[in-house]
Amino acid sequence: MHTTELIVLFFISAIVVASIVFRKLTVSGAVTGGCLAYLLYKGAGITGIIMLGAFFIAGSAVTALGRSRKEQLGIAEKNKGQRTAWQVLANGGVAGLAGLLAWLRPELSVLWQLAAAASLASASADTLSSELGSIYGKSFYNILTFKKDTCGLDGVVSVEGTLWGIAGSAMIAVIYVTAYGYSALALWIMLAGFAGNMADSLLGASLERKGWLKNDQVNFLNTLVAAMIGSLGYWATL
Repeated sequence: MHTTELIVLFFISAIVVASIVFRKLTVSGAVTGGCLAYLLYKGAGITGIIMLGAFFIAGSAVTALGRSRKEQLGIAEKNKGQRTAWQVLANGGVAGLAGLLAWLRPELSVLWQLAAAASLASASADTLSSELGSIYGKSFYNILTFKKDTCGLDGVVSVEGTLWGIAGSAMIAVIYVTAYGYSALALWIMLAGFAGNMADSLLGASLERKGWLKNDQVNFLNTLVAAMIGSLGYWATL
């Protein structure tokens, strides 16, 4: 094992411990997150860890923001936003799998790195749009009917929240192009993040409201949709 990899492992371990100490993740959630970070490092290098870290830091920050208002609305994350292993997998599992595939299939590393970035763009978009939309949103609409609906219900969106979601996708796209150079793939990452976020709302307004899907399953599916769209971008730009 090279010195660089040892340093990375030490860094990941330190973040795992810190996330437990500061109650950002449960013990199982932190260990799961550490494993995903390592897979992303093996498949996408330091950039993979930075993308995952950006999502985690931004997500933790916006979850804590305006917590009193979210509690009044009944939409605050349980346990003060401390996420479990299942929640970590729901948001980052697709990215971790893409990192593993990039590691195992280096000849297709660009494809799987793009898929990882797209899935994290969707996870970021979903988190920022829901958490910040509930604070800054003015009017809320059911994404299926476009009729006014209650903030915090599954499948309810706002213009402000949607814009914050686009910003979340852009954050991941900027990290990607900073590492790999600007190309049309940046637009595909943003498109994938936006589409994944919309898929999340559509699933929420339909299947989740009916109890056919749970939130973690919806989150996993929205990142999977984004990864597939990101993969299309790879083939489209060859």
